[in-house]
Amino acid sequence: MDKPEGKGMRPESADASVPEELVKNIVEFHGHLGPFLVLGAKAGLLANSLLGTDCFKTKAVVITDPSPPNSCFVDGVQFTTGCTMGKGNIKLKKGKGVSVLFLKENRRLELRLKSNVLDHIKGITSEDEAKKLSLELFDKPASELFEIRK
Repeated sequence: MDKPEGKGMRPESADASVPEELVKNIVEFHGHLGPFLVLGAKAGLLANSLLGTDCFKTKAVVITDPSPPNSCFVDGVQFTTGCTMGKGNIKLKKGKGVSVLFLKENRRLELRLKSNVLDHIKGITSEDEAKKLSLELFDKPASELFEIRK
């Protein structure tokens, strides 16, 4: 992966465990804990670390099934990046899998959820399993979850 340009957290910090307070706040924002919410949050944190944080200059385009549970990914991205429908700097497009394109000034970051991660989520059969996996995903490095193109 290329070195991050500009200001922002180092990429390693995006791979660190997510603080409990952030988890609590994301769940409060969204309404419940789920794998797609967590993955959206992880994607947003990585974008912040590589592109810097500026909720007015950053744009996000999420491509996935536009209905729950996949669309929960959008809330994770919104919460961590500050991109919102109201500001018009986040869009949801119908597509297969789960991916997000972040744009900031002349830089771009594309993340595609790895197929083995998506398959694992699809194999979940209970709410308890979903919560357990969600908490595990917060602690996984982004590189294990996403194909990353900068």
